[in-house]
Amino acid sequence: MAFPEYRARRLRDHAVFREMVAETSLEPRRLVQPLFVKEGLKGRSPIPSLPGQAQLGLEELVVEARRVRDAGVPAVLLFGIPRRKDAVGSSATEPEGIIPQSVRALKAAVPDLAVIVDVCLCEYTDHGHCGVLDERFAAAPATRTAGKLARRASPPAQHPAEANQASGVDNDATLERLAEMAVVCAEAGADMVAPSDMMDGRVGAVRDALDACGLEQVPILSYAAKYASHFYGPFRDAAESPPKFGDRRGYQMDFRNSDEALREVAADLEEGADIVMVKPALAYGDIIRRVKDEFGVPVAAYNVSGEYAMVEAAAANGWIDREAVIHEILTSLRRAGADILISYWATEAAAKATG
Repeated sequence: MAFPEYRARRLRDHAVFREMVAETSLEPRRLVQPLFVKEGLKGRSPIPSLPGQAQLGLEELVVEARRVRDAGVPAVLLFGIPRRKDAVGSSATEPEGIIPQSVRALKAAVPDLAVIVDVCLCEYTDHGHCGVLDERFAAAPATRTAGKLARRASPPAQHPAEANQASGVDNDATLERLAEMAVVCAEAGADMVAPSDMMDGRVGAVRDALDACGLEQVPILSYAAKYASHFYGPFRDAAESPPKFGDRRGYQMDFRNSDEALREVAADLEEGADIVMVKPALAYGDIIRRVKDEFGVPVAAYNVSGEYAMVEAAAANGWIDREAVIHEILTSLRRAGADILISYWATEAAAKATG
């Protein structure tokens, strides 16, 4: 069928018909609000690089969670900032740590709000990496000098944090810590755990640990295709988790790769992931679509801090229509294939949809 018999504008000109045939919708039930809770904090501490967002003390977390729930958002994603950090992220597995305390408080105060817990060590380690360091690297104290890593003399060919090994993170030693963290959080009442570290085999390790503790009903949201991205800067301010040396390219994905994302997702599903995530979202619609088409499983997309901050900065300068751009971004991620949207705009978007 061709013009003039076919005129696409017939269904665009009338607002009612345009709405009737819209292929993509944005409902509050699809949204998850990330929240940052900081041990020992009283009240709120605004995050300058994430305008409108804040680190929350435990009492303020409950207040914010009620606001999220009242707006129609069904779930939150928790990130904890401990008072004490060390090389192995000990605070991450303390039963009385900031996240287990937060989970219990939320389940008592807002029981109908689903609580998802991010499972990673970067907020808990004093070096800022997402896992336990290789013993050889951990034994070589390092400081930053003129923006580069300065380290004590060691055989260059054997050092795990040389230029071609960006992190020095011990994959298999980290799995044990992540599994323990997931169990501690689930035992506190977390409705879902979300390993975000990008260690090989971590979904299987977490699934096995949960099942061994009688927590087989706790689902896993896997950060399956998590890219080493420059869009994460404001998050690292919020979570106080920038790496003290090197970067995370040694375990997070290369943003130039697409086929690799399918291999990562396939591996995580095989190991027991219930939902898979693509992160970041805005520049990764092609990955979201490929994952959805290939596997047909629930797909989450994380609309990350840098994506949020760019829009807020442009809007503050009067360069864009803020509300229209937010709606377009979130809708486009749904159109790409995301079933679940994790976004700092979740509460605002839900309130507008239900208001």
